[in-house]
Amino acid sequence: MSAATIQASSVGPEYSNVLSINRRGGAADPAEILVRARERAAEQKLPFAGGVTPLEAWELFNQGTALLVDIRSAEERKFVGQVPEALHVAWATGTALTRNPRFVRELEAKTGKDKLILLLCRSGKRSALAAEAATKAGFQNVFNVLEGFEGDLNERQQRGEHNGWRHWGLPWIQD
Repeated sequence: MSAATIQASSVGPEYSNVLSINRRGGAADPAEILVRARERAAEQKLPFAGGVTPLEAWELFNQGTALLVDIRSAEERKFVGQVPEALHVAWATGTALTRNPRFVRELEAKTGKDKLILLLCRSGKRSALAAEAATKAGFQNVFNVLEGFEGDLNERQQRGEHNGWRHWGLPWIQD
């Protein structure tokens, strides 16, 4: 599904540039997306390359510009769903989400340190920690997927209503 199929009324101003590019018939320019992502990092003083919205992440991944790495546990991916063809390296494992001490080594084995890497978790919080750890380990282009796969909690403590990969109607599958 293209990001252009999402209704404009459901998209905040942060997403309007990506969608307007798509509505003109072409894919979003990866360079423009990365400039915005790096600007977000500078504004928020992030200790990694930047933050991309789910729509921007999909554009970069779908165009083959970036690798998408889902850092959620195997249990999360199984019960909640996952992005087709994304790589998997767990930041934490098991239902207790015990930190994976081999995360950086496993990430490097699957991606190398020089590729453009997008890290995805449930809400964008663990993937930010993982992006920081990867950057400290020498990865050059690691970006956090803001909002994550399920998005932020709503007033009923449920995810998926306000934002997140699934909220925006981006491709996902479930076992």
